[in-house]
Amino acid sequence: MRRLLLDTHAFLWWLADDEKLGPGARDAIADPTNRVFVSAVTGWEIAIKRMLGKLQAPDGLDAAVEQEGFVHLPIRFGHGEQAGALPLHHRDPFDRMLVAQCKMEALELVSADPAMKAYAIACLAADQ
Repeated sequence: MRRLLLDTHAFLWWLADDEKLGPGARDAIADPTNRVFVSAVTGWEIAIKRMLGKLQAPDGLDAAVEQEGFVHLPIRFGHGEQAGALPLHHRDPFDRMLVAQCKMEALELVSADPAMKAYAIACLAADQ
C-alpha cells in the first residue's frame, strides 16, 4: 500500500479528469489499495488563488475529497514548524507545507513540480 499526498494541481487534475494527469499517477490514485490524502493547505491555496482571480475551481471541494474516497489531512502545529525549518529550495509556502507533511507523515507526494525533488521525500510525477 502506498500513502499518497496530492499536490494541489494533481488534486484538481484528478477531479477534472484532466489529461495533464499522467497514466502512472492516475493508476496510483485509482488503486484501491493505496490511501490518498489531500491536505488542508490545498483548500487554503485554492481559496486564495480563486479569490485573487488566478484559478477557477469547482465549489464543494471539501466534500469532493470524501466523495473521491480520499483522506483529509489537517495541518498540525508540528507541520508548521517542519515547514519553517526546511531549506529554501522552494519558496512557495503551500508547497513547503506539503513537503513538511510528507516528511512527518511518511507520504509520497504526487506532483508535477520538479522543485519538490530537491527535498528528501518520495515523489510520484503527476504528469507521467
